[in-house]
Amino acid sequence: MPEQSNDYRVVVFGAGGVGKSSLVLRFVKGTFRESYIPTIEDTYRQVISCNKNICTLQITDTTGSHQFPAMQRLSISKGHAFILVYSVCSRQSLEELRPIWEVIRELKGPDLSQIPIMLVGNKCDESAELREVSTSEGQAQAGEWGVSFMETSAKTNHNVKQLFQELLNLEKSRNVSLQVGGKANSRVAKDKCDLM
Repeated sequence: MPEQSNDYRVVVFGAGGVGKSSLVLRFVKGTFRESYIPTIEDTYRQVISCNKNICTLQITDTTGSHQFPAMQRLSISKGHAFILVYSVCSRQSLEELRPIWEVIRELKGPDLSQIPIMLVGNKCDESAELREVSTSEGQAQAGEWGVSFMETSAKTNHNVKQLFQELLNLEKSRNVSLQVGGKANSRVAKDKCDLM
């Protein structure tokens, strides 16, 4: 499908195995798979209504490896919003987001403060013994980067729709939101976009 000017592009980054694909699939299709299948890059689309016009929420699920820096830079340059995912069970996965954050800062430059970015600690359903990154550490990292923060579980569907709704609520240049569960969002917006 060719890219349209009214696409709203969300790019999901994170190390391999943190649950990027699981979050996207849980949101788009309502499914969860137990097995891990490495991703090169997948794009999912949701049709949304924006000012009674049809728009597309385009979600790009990127590779967890650093083998494709050109693809990474292209995704960042074309992205309107970003989800940076780590596993709360892996401090290393949080550290691996630093170079991605630096490239986003470099490529988006002065516009950075206007771009919706969410730092996401996934797998919050795991037991306390497996947790390597506390909620407060995730919040502190988000504060240092000046981005929003949320913990999710793709497995239990905890905060998955809320993640995408909050990301769209952060959009400054246009008013967008999801319509969750067939009910209009309580946020009143002049240019409202709803999931169809």
